[in-house]
Amino acid sequence: MPDKPHLIVLLKGYPRLSETFIAQELRGLEKAGFRLSLVSLRHPTDKKRHPVHDEIEAPVMYLPEYLHEEPLRVLSALGKALLNRRFWALMPRFLKDLARDVSRNRVRRLGQAAVLVAEWPEGGEWLHAHFIHTPCSVAAYASAMTAVPYTVSAHAKDIWTSPDWELAEKLARARWTVTCTASGYEHLKHLAAGRGPVHLSYHGLNLSRFAHFEGPRPSRDGSDPADPVRLISVGRAVEKKGYDILLKALSLLPKDIHWRFDHIGGGGELEKLKPLAESLGLSDRIAWKGALDQLEVLDHYRRSDLFALACRITADGDRDGLPNVIVEASSQGLATVSTNISGIPELLTDGENGFLVEPESPEAFAGALEKAIRNPALRQAYGDRVEQKVRASFDYHVSIRELSTLFETAWAEWRR
Repeated sequence: MPDKPHLIVLLKGYPRLSETFIAQELRGLEKAGFRLSLVSLRHPTDKKRHPVHDEIEAPVMYLPEYLHEEPLRVLSALGKALLNRRFWALMPRFLKDLARDVSRNRVRRLGQAAVLVAEWPEGGEWLHAHFIHTPCSVAAYASAMTAVPYTVSAHAKDIWTSPDWELAEKLARARWTVTCTASGYEHLKHLAAGRGPVHLSYHGLNLSRFAHFEGPRPSRDGSDPADPVRLISVGRAVEKKGYDILLKALSLLPKDIHWRFDHIGGGGELEKLKPLAESLGLSDRIAWKGALDQLEVLDHYRRSDLFALACRITADGDRDGLPNVIVEASSQGLATVSTNISGIPELLTDGENGFLVEPESPEAFAGALEKAIRNPALRQAYGDRVEQKVRASFDYHVSIRELSTLFETAWAEWRR
Protein backbone atom coordinates (compact mmCIF):
# COMPACT_ATOMS: atom_id res chain seq x y z
CA MET A 1 0.00 0.00 0.00
CA PRO A 2 1.18 3.59 -0.61
CA ASP A 3 2.65 5.60 2.24
CA LYS A 4 0.10 8.36 1.67
CA PRO A 5 -3.66 7.86 2.00
CA HIS A 6 -6.16 8.99 -0.62
CA LEU A 7 -7.83 11.87 1.24
CA ILE A 8 -11.53 12.67 1.10
CA VAL A 9 -11.59 16.34 2.13
CA LEU A 10 -14.89 17.71 3.44
CA LEU A 11 -15.47 21.42 2.96
CA LYS A 12 -18.37 23.66 3.90
CA GLY A 13 -18.35 25.28 0.47
CA TYR A 14 -16.07 25.07 -2.53
CA PRO A 15 -14.62 27.07 -4.12
CA ARG A 16 -14.74 30.17 -1.92
CA LEU A 17 -12.82 33.39 -2.47
CA SER A 18 -12.62 33.98 1.28
CA GLU A 19 -10.89 30.63 1.87
CA THR A 20 -7.75 31.00 -0.22
CA PHE A 21 -5.75 29.42 2.59
CA ILE A 22 -7.71 26.18 2.16
CA ALA A 23 -7.30 26.16 -1.61
CA GLN A 24 -3.54 26.69 -1.41
CA GLU A 25 -3.32 23.88 1.16
CA LEU A 26 -5.24 21.51 -1.11
CA ARG A 27 -2.92 22.29 -4.00
CA GLY A 28 0.10 21.96 -1.73
CA LEU A 29 -1.00 18.49 -0.62
CA GLU A 30 -1.46 17.46 -4.25
CA LYS A 31 2.06 18.64 -5.02
CA ALA A 32 3.27 16.65 -2.00
CA GLY A 33 1.94 13.48 -3.61
CA PHE A 34 -1.48 13.08 -1.99
CA ARG A 35 -4.51 12.06 -4.00
CA LEU A 36 -7.57 14.12 -3.05
CA SER A 37 -11.31 13.90 -3.54
CA LEU A 38 -13.19 17.04 -2.47
CA VAL A 39 -16.66 16.84 -0.93
CA SER A 40 -18.53 20.10 -0.41
CA LEU A 41 -21.62 20.68 1.72
CA ARG A 42 -22.58 23.69 -0.39
CA HIS A 43 -22.36 24.82 -3.99
CA PRO A 44 -20.26 27.90 -4.76
CA THR A 45 -21.84 31.34 -4.59
CA ASP A 46 -18.86 33.48 -5.63
CA LYS A 47 -18.80 34.58 -9.26
CA LYS A 48 -15.00 34.71 -9.39
CA ARG A 49 -12.30 32.11 -8.75
CA HIS A 50 -8.71 32.41 -7.62
CA PRO A 51 -6.02 31.06 -9.99
CA VAL A 52 -5.19 28.31 -7.47
CA HIS A 53 -8.70 26.87 -7.83
CA ASP A 54 -7.99 26.13 -11.48
CA GLU A 55 -4.75 24.35 -10.55
CA ILE A 56 -6.38 21.91 -8.12
CA GLU A 57 -6.81 18.58 -9.87
CA ALA A 58 -9.09 16.79 -7.40
CA PRO A 59 -12.67 15.97 -8.43
CA VAL A 60 -15.44 17.68 -6.49
CA MET A 61 -18.62 16.05 -5.18
CA TYR A 62 -21.48 18.17 -3.84
CA LEU A 63 -23.69 16.75 -1.11
CA PRO A 64 -27.35 17.82 -0.87
CA GLU A 65 -27.24 21.24 0.76
CA TYR A 66 -30.77 20.67 2.08
CA LEU A 67 -32.11 17.14 2.24
CA HIS A 68 -35.58 18.02 0.92
CA GLU A 69 -34.06 19.44 -2.28
CA GLU A 70 -32.81 16.01 -3.41
CA PRO A 71 -35.25 13.56 -1.79
CA LEU A 72 -34.60 10.60 -4.09
CA ARG A 73 -30.85 10.84 -3.61
CA VAL A 74 -31.26 11.04 0.16
CA LEU A 75 -33.81 8.21 0.36
CA SER A 76 -31.58 5.98 -1.76
CA ALA A 77 -28.65 6.66 0.57
CA LEU A 78 -30.72 6.03 3.70
CA GLY A 79 -32.01 2.79 2.20
CA LYS A 80 -28.43 1.59 1.87
CA ALA A 81 -27.61 2.86 5.36
CA LEU A 82 -30.38 0.76 6.88
CA LEU A 83 -28.55 -2.35 5.68
CA ASN A 84 -25.32 -1.21 7.33
CA ARG A 85 -24.81 -2.52 10.87
CA ARG A 86 -22.47 0.40 11.62
CA PHE A 87 -25.31 2.81 10.86
CA TRP A 88 -27.41 1.18 13.58
CA ALA A 89 -24.44 1.24 15.93
CA LEU A 90 -24.19 5.00 15.30
CA MET A 91 -27.84 5.67 16.22
CA PRO A 92 -27.45 5.92 20.02
CA ARG A 93 -24.66 8.44 19.55
CA PHE A 94 -26.66 10.43 17.00
CA LEU A 95 -29.75 10.49 19.23
CA LYS A 96 -27.60 11.72 22.12
CA ASP A 97 -26.25 14.49 19.86
CA LEU A 98 -29.77 15.35 18.72
CA ALA A 99 -31.02 15.60 22.30
CA ARG A 100 -28.32 18.18 23.02
CA ASP A 101 -28.81 19.99 19.70
CA VAL A 102 -32.43 19.70 18.61
CA SER A 103 -32.15 21.15 15.11
CA ARG A 104 -32.70 20.43 11.45
CA ASN A 105 -28.99 21.03 11.02
CA ARG A 106 -28.20 17.97 13.13
CA VAL A 107 -30.49 15.74 11.04
CA ARG A 108 -29.07 17.25 7.85
CA ARG A 109 -25.52 16.23 8.80
CA LEU A 110 -26.59 12.63 9.30
CA GLY A 111 -28.35 12.64 5.93
CA GLN A 112 -25.32 14.17 4.22
CA ALA A 113 -23.07 11.56 5.82
CA ALA A 114 -25.37 8.80 4.52
CA VAL A 115 -25.15 10.25 0.99
CA LEU A 116 -21.36 10.49 1.25
CA VAL A 117 -21.12 6.84 2.32
CA ALA A 118 -23.51 5.71 -0.42
CA GLU A 119 -21.61 7.65 -3.10
CA TRP A 120 -18.13 7.12 -1.65
CA PRO A 121 -15.42 8.70 -3.84
CA GLU A 122 -13.47 6.01 -5.63
CA GLY A 123 -10.28 5.10 -3.79
CA GLY A 124 -11.02 7.21 -0.71
CA GLU A 125 -9.10 5.96 2.33
CA TRP A 126 -9.10 8.81 4.87
CA LEU A 127 -11.55 11.54 5.85
CA HIS A 128 -10.31 15.05 6.58
CA ALA A 129 -12.65 17.91 7.49
CA HIS A 130 -11.89 21.59 7.11
CA PHE A 131 -13.70 23.24 10.04
CA ILE A 132 -14.61 21.39 13.21
CA HIS A 133 -18.29 22.37 13.15
CA THR A 134 -20.56 21.13 10.35
CA PRO A 135 -18.01 19.52 7.97
CA CYS A 136 -16.53 17.60 10.90
CA SER A 137 -20.01 16.45 11.97
CA VAL A 138 -20.48 14.88 8.53
CA ALA A 139 -16.99 13.39 8.62
CA ALA A 140 -17.49 11.96 12.12
CA TYR A 141 -20.80 10.30 11.20
CA ALA A 142 -19.39 8.98 7.92
CA SER A 143 -16.36 7.67 9.79
CA ALA A 144 -18.61 5.79 12.21
CA MET A 145 -20.54 4.27 9.29
CA THR A 146 -17.41 3.12 7.43
CA ALA A 147 -14.67 2.71 10.06
CA VAL A 148 -12.53 5.03 7.92
CA PRO A 149 -10.51 7.35 10.23
CA TYR A 150 -11.01 11.09 10.23
CA THR A 151 -8.86 14.10 11.03
CA VAL A 152 -9.80 17.77 11.16
CA SER A 153 -8.43 21.26 10.58
CA ALA A 154 -10.07 23.74 12.95
CA HIS A 155 -9.90 27.44 12.22
CA ALA A 156 -11.79 30.26 13.97
CA LYS A 157 -15.59 30.57 13.98
CA ASP A 158 -15.92 26.79 14.10
CA ILE A 159 -13.89 26.68 17.32
CA TRP A 160 -15.44 29.57 19.17
CA THR A 161 -19.12 29.08 18.30
CA SER A 162 -19.30 25.30 18.84
CA PRO A 163 -20.38 23.93 22.24
CA ASP A 164 -17.61 22.51 24.38
CA TRP A 165 -19.24 19.07 24.65
CA GLU A 166 -19.27 18.69 20.88
CA LEU A 167 -15.70 19.89 20.43
CA ALA A 168 -14.45 17.57 23.15
CA GLU A 169 -16.13 14.53 21.63
CA LYS A 170 -14.93 15.28 18.11
CA LEU A 171 -11.39 15.86 19.37
CA ALA A 172 -11.43 12.55 21.20
CA ARG A 173 -12.57 10.59 18.13
CA ALA A 174 -10.30 12.31 15.58
CA ARG A 175 -6.91 10.77 14.82
CA TRP A 176 -5.55 14.28 15.18
CA THR A 177 -6.67 17.90 15.00
CA VAL A 178 -4.68 20.82 13.70
CA THR A 179 -5.43 24.50 14.16
CA CYS A 180 -3.85 27.71 12.96
CA THR A 181 -3.46 30.03 15.97
CA ALA A 182 -1.95 29.64 19.42
CA SER A 183 -5.17 30.84 21.06
CA GLY A 184 -7.21 28.21 19.21
CA TYR A 185 -4.61 25.57 19.98
CA GLU A 186 -4.68 26.25 23.73
CA HIS A 187 -8.49 26.15 23.79
CA LEU A 188 -8.73 22.87 21.88
CA LYS A 189 -5.88 21.28 23.82
CA HIS A 190 -7.72 22.08 27.05
CA LEU A 191 -10.96 20.55 25.76
CA ALA A 192 -9.20 17.48 24.39
CA ALA A 193 -7.78 16.79 27.86
CA GLY A 194 -5.28 14.34 26.43
CA ARG A 195 -7.90 12.22 24.63
CA GLY A 196 -6.93 13.37 21.13
CA PRO A 197 -3.75 14.92 19.69
CA VAL A 198 -3.98 18.66 18.88
CA HIS A 199 -1.31 20.42 16.80
CA LEU A 200 -0.53 24.04 15.93
CA SER A 201 0.34 24.83 12.32
CA TYR A 202 0.08 28.29 10.77
CA HIS A 203 -1.39 28.36 7.27
CA GLY A 204 1.22 30.69 5.86
CA LEU A 205 1.29 31.97 2.30
CA ASN A 206 2.43 30.62 -1.00
CA LEU A 207 5.11 33.30 -1.21
CA SER A 208 5.69 32.59 -4.90
CA ARG A 209 2.26 34.18 -5.44
CA PHE A 210 3.10 37.04 -3.07
CA ALA A 211 6.60 37.97 -4.18
CA HIS A 212 8.40 40.92 -2.61
CA PHE A 213 7.10 44.19 -4.03
CA GLU A 214 9.99 45.99 -5.71
CA GLY A 215 8.05 49.04 -6.82
CA PRO A 216 8.05 52.44 -5.13
CA ARG A 217 5.49 53.25 -2.45
CA PRO A 218 4.96 57.02 -2.15
CA SER A 219 5.40 58.65 1.26
CA ARG A 220 1.88 60.00 1.45
CA ASP A 221 0.97 61.57 4.78
CA GLY A 222 -2.55 62.77 4.06
CA SER A 223 -1.57 66.42 3.76
CA ASP A 224 -2.11 66.70 0.00
CA PRO A 225 -5.76 66.73 -1.12
CA ALA A 226 -4.58 65.96 -4.66
CA ASP A 227 -2.72 62.84 -3.48
CA PRO A 228 -4.61 61.39 -0.50
CA VAL A 229 -3.31 58.49 1.56
CA ARG A 230 -4.74 55.20 0.31
CA LEU A 231 -6.27 52.86 2.87
CA ILE A 232 -7.38 49.33 2.10
CA SER A 233 -9.24 46.50 3.80
CA VAL A 234 -10.02 43.04 2.49
CA GLY A 235 -12.66 40.86 4.11
CA ARG A 236 -16.26 39.76 4.05
CA ALA A 237 -18.64 42.34 5.42
CA VAL A 238 -19.64 40.38 8.51
CA GLU A 239 -19.92 41.48 12.11
CA LYS A 240 -16.64 40.01 13.37
CA LYS A 241 -14.63 42.09 10.87
CA GLY A 242 -15.66 45.30 12.66
CA TYR A 243 -16.27 47.42 9.59
CA ASP A 244 -18.75 49.60 11.45
CA ILE A 245 -15.94 50.43 13.91
CA LEU A 246 -13.58 51.18 11.03
CA LEU A 247 -16.07 53.53 9.37
CA LYS A 248 -16.68 55.39 12.63
CA ALA A 249 -12.91 55.65 13.12
CA LEU A 250 -12.51 57.14 9.66
CA SER A 251 -15.16 59.72 10.52
CA LEU A 252 -13.11 60.75 13.57
CA LEU A 253 -9.91 61.48 11.64
CA PRO A 254 -8.88 65.15 11.68
CA LYS A 255 -10.25 67.16 8.78
CA ASP A 256 -6.77 68.06 7.56
CA ILE A 257 -6.05 64.40 6.73
CA HIS A 258 -6.97 63.52 3.16
CA TRP A 259 -7.65 59.84 2.51
CA ARG A 260 -9.37 57.33 0.27
CA PHE A 261 -10.54 53.91 1.38
CA ASP A 262 -11.05 50.75 -0.71
CA HIS A 263 -13.00 47.79 0.63
CA ILE A 264 -12.63 44.43 -1.14
CA GLY A 265 -15.12 41.68 -0.36
CA GLY A 266 -18.78 40.75 -0.37
CA GLY A 267 -20.97 40.02 2.63
CA GLY A 268 -24.43 40.68 3.96
CA GLU A 269 -23.39 43.62 6.16
CA LEU A 270 -22.75 45.79 3.10
CA GLU A 271 -26.45 46.66 3.18
CA LYS A 272 -25.85 48.32 6.55
CA LEU A 273 -22.33 49.62 6.01
CA LYS A 274 -23.03 51.67 2.90
CA PRO A 275 -25.86 53.65 4.57
CA LEU A 276 -23.63 54.07 7.65
CA ALA A 277 -20.87 55.52 5.48
CA GLU A 278 -23.43 57.86 3.92
CA SER A 279 -24.69 59.03 7.32
CA LEU A 280 -21.11 59.68 8.46
CA GLY A 281 -20.38 61.75 5.37
CA LEU A 282 -17.75 59.34 4.06
CA SER A 283 -19.29 57.94 0.88
CA ASP A 284 -17.39 60.13 -1.56
CA ARG A 285 -14.07 58.80 -0.21
CA ILE A 286 -14.94 55.08 -0.17
CA ALA A 287 -14.89 52.59 -3.02
CA TRP A 288 -16.75 49.32 -2.41
CA LYS A 289 -14.93 46.99 -4.79
CA GLY A 290 -16.84 43.77 -4.11
CA ALA A 291 -15.23 40.35 -4.40
CA LEU A 292 -11.97 40.25 -6.40
CA ASP A 293 -9.63 37.44 -7.33
CA GLN A 294 -6.18 37.03 -5.81
CA LEU A 295 -4.27 38.84 -8.56
CA GLU A 296 -6.59 41.85 -8.32
CA VAL A 297 -6.24 41.90 -4.54
CA LEU A 298 -2.45 41.76 -4.82
CA ASP A 299 -2.50 44.76 -7.14
CA HIS A 300 -4.53 46.74 -4.60
CA TYR A 301 -2.09 45.90 -1.80
CA ARG A 302 0.74 47.27 -3.89
CA ARG A 303 -1.08 50.51 -4.68
CA SER A 304 -2.07 51.19 -1.06
CA ASP A 305 -0.37 52.85 1.89
CA LEU A 306 -2.01 51.19 4.89
CA PHE A 307 -4.11 48.10 5.64
CA ALA A 308 -6.91 48.25 8.23
CA LEU A 309 -9.12 45.62 9.86
CA ALA A 310 -11.01 46.29 13.10
CA CYS A 311 -11.60 42.67 14.18
CA ARG A 312 -13.86 41.98 17.16
CA ILE A 313 -15.33 39.12 19.19
CA THR A 314 -19.08 38.94 18.62
CA ALA A 315 -21.72 38.17 21.23
CA ASP A 316 -21.87 34.50 20.20
CA GLY A 317 -18.09 34.14 20.48
CA ASP A 318 -17.35 34.31 16.74
CA ARG A 319 -13.98 35.82 15.85
CA ASP A 320 -11.17 35.64 13.36
CA GLY A 321 -8.07 33.59 14.02
CA LEU A 322 -5.17 35.26 12.27
CA PRO A 323 -6.85 36.74 9.18
CA ASN A 324 -5.03 35.55 6.11
CA VAL A 325 -5.49 38.97 4.51
CA ILE A 326 -3.27 40.55 7.17
CA VAL A 327 -0.55 38.04 6.32
CA GLU A 328 -1.04 38.79 2.61
CA ALA A 329 -0.84 42.56 3.11
CA SER A 330 2.20 42.14 5.35
CA SER A 331 3.97 40.12 2.64
CA GLN A 332 3.85 43.26 0.50
CA GLY A 333 5.48 45.45 3.14
CA LEU A 334 2.14 47.08 3.93
CA ALA A 335 1.74 48.21 7.54
CA THR A 336 -1.48 47.24 9.32
CA VAL A 337 -3.80 48.84 11.85
CA SER A 338 -5.87 46.19 13.63
CA THR A 339 -6.99 44.96 17.05
CA ASN A 340 -5.17 42.88 19.64
CA ILE A 341 -7.50 39.86 19.69
CA SER A 342 -7.20 36.19 18.87
CA GLY A 343 -4.20 35.28 16.67
CA ILE A 344 -3.42 38.77 15.36
CA PRO A 345 -0.71 39.50 18.00
CA GLU A 346 1.01 36.27 16.88
CA LEU A 347 2.08 38.20 13.77
CA LEU A 348 1.78 41.87 14.74
CA THR A 349 3.36 43.51 17.78
CA ASP A 350 2.15 47.02 18.54
CA GLY A 351 4.94 49.55 18.35
CA GLU A 352 7.28 47.11 16.66
CA ASN A 353 5.79 45.94 13.35
CA GLY A 354 2.18 47.06 13.49
CA PHE A 355 -0.46 49.27 15.07
CA LEU A 356 -2.76 47.35 17.45
CA VAL A 357 -5.55 48.68 19.65
CA GLU A 358 -8.32 47.26 21.82
CA PRO A 359 -11.42 46.16 19.88
CA GLU A 360 -14.74 48.03 19.88
CA SER A 361 -13.15 51.49 20.15
CA PRO A 362 -13.52 53.81 17.13
CA GLU A 363 -11.55 56.45 19.05
CA ALA A 364 -8.55 54.18 19.64
CA PHE A 365 -8.67 52.92 16.07
CA ALA A 366 -8.81 56.48 14.75
CA GLY A 367 -5.78 57.38 16.87
CA ALA A 368 -3.79 54.49 15.42
CA LEU A 369 -4.86 55.40 11.88
CA GLU A 370 -3.81 59.01 12.39
CA LYS A 371 -0.42 58.00 13.76
CA ALA A 372 0.18 55.66 10.83
CA ILE A 373 -1.01 58.14 8.22
CA ARG A 374 1.04 61.08 9.49
CA ASN A 375 4.23 59.00 9.79
CA PRO A 376 4.99 57.36 6.44
CA ALA A 377 8.56 56.53 7.52
CA LEU A 378 7.23 54.71 10.60
CA ARG A 379 4.70 52.67 8.69
CA GLN A 380 7.38 51.82 6.12
CA ALA A 381 9.63 50.58 8.92
CA TYR A 382 6.78 48.52 10.37
CA GLY A 383 5.93 47.19 6.91
CA ASP A 384 9.52 46.11 6.34
CA ARG A 385 9.71 44.34 9.68
CA VAL A 386 6.42 42.49 9.35
CA GLU A 387 7.29 41.40 5.83
CA GLN A 388 10.54 39.92 7.13
CA LYS A 389 8.56 38.01 9.76
CA VAL A 390 6.09 36.68 7.18
CA ARG A 391 8.86 35.51 4.87
CA ALA A 392 10.73 33.87 7.75
CA SER A 393 7.84 32.22 9.60
CA PHE A 394 4.71 32.10 7.43
CA ASP A 395 5.76 30.18 4.33
CA TYR A 396 3.00 27.70 3.55
CA HIS A 397 5.54 25.05 2.54
CA VAL A 398 6.21 24.62 6.26
CA SER A 399 2.55 23.87 7.01
CA ILE A 400 2.36 21.45 4.06
CA ARG A 401 5.36 19.54 5.41
CA GLU A 402 3.77 19.45 8.87
CA LEU A 403 0.43 18.20 7.51
CA SER A 404 2.15 15.62 5.31
CA THR A 405 3.98 14.22 8.31
CA LEU A 406 0.78 14.08 10.36
CA PHE A 407 -1.14 12.26 7.62
CA GLU A 408 1.67 9.82 6.84
CA THR A 409 2.33 9.00 10.50
CA ALA A 410 -1.34 8.44 11.33
CA TRP A 411 -1.82 6.39 8.15
CA ALA A 412 1.13 4.13 9.02
CA GLU A 413 -0.15 3.67 12.59
CA TRP A 414 -3.69 2.85 11.44
CA ARG A 415 -2.49 0.19 8.99
CA ARG A 416 -0.49 -1.73 11.61
